[in-house]
Amino acid sequence: MIRVAVSGAAGKMGTATCEAVEAAEDMELSGRADPSLGTALTDVLGDADVVVDFTTPDAAPGNVRACLEAGVHAVIGTSGWDFEPLREAAGAGSPGADPANVFVAPNFAIGAVLMIELSRRAAEHMPDCEIIELHRAEKLDAPSGTAKHTAELITQAGGHVNGVHSVRLPGLVAHQEVIFGGEGQTLTIRHDSLDRRSFMPGVLLAVRKVAELPDRFTVGLENLI
Repeated sequence: MIRVAVSGAAGKMGTATCEAVEAAEDMELSGRADPSLGTALTDVLGDADVVVDFTTPDAAPGNVRACLEAGVHAVIGTSGWDFEPLREAAGAGSPGADPANVFVAPNFAIGAVLMIELSRRAAEHMPDCEIIELHRAEKLDAPSGTAKHTAELITQAGGHVNGVHSVRLPGLVAHQEVIFGGEGQTLTIRHDSLDRRSFMPGVLLAVRKVAELPDRFTVGLENLI
């Protein structure tokens, strides 16, 4: 059994993650950390093999460092923060702690990963594009982590992202489309998450695989499927 603690357990994504972990036959929900529950991450680290973090951009970096210091693998779904400075910390490890891996996913929906991969391939043939991402009104970061990740991979494939546009409205969950334009034609690749349950297969996949990753710090669900 994989012992999983959830940081940000009282939030919408945290609640969905707790339910998914409890329903998984090979996992045990070992702890729930959330200020509204009166529990800190340090309170649950000792009983966990893996921590799943859905908190805030301000809290996530410190949570990752706490996991590394405790030798606990971390699966991070929080976006809107600069995780690059933590690559070196993850690679160095922490004295006295077991080696721990960090996995960060801009988006845990399998369909979103396929949308990004199709966009990367399309950019090789229709390089000019724009990205439109749409999320709930409460989402703190804009552009989203998914949009940034998509733009990065499209650019690496030789494409040109002419603009990234963010929409924040009630009623939305997580949506993104990439519009490619060529002479006399356009191509639109779109993914829609209509329910937070769409992210849970990817979260559970990351929990199962994070300990086996060859690198201490890995970004993107495409590396697991």
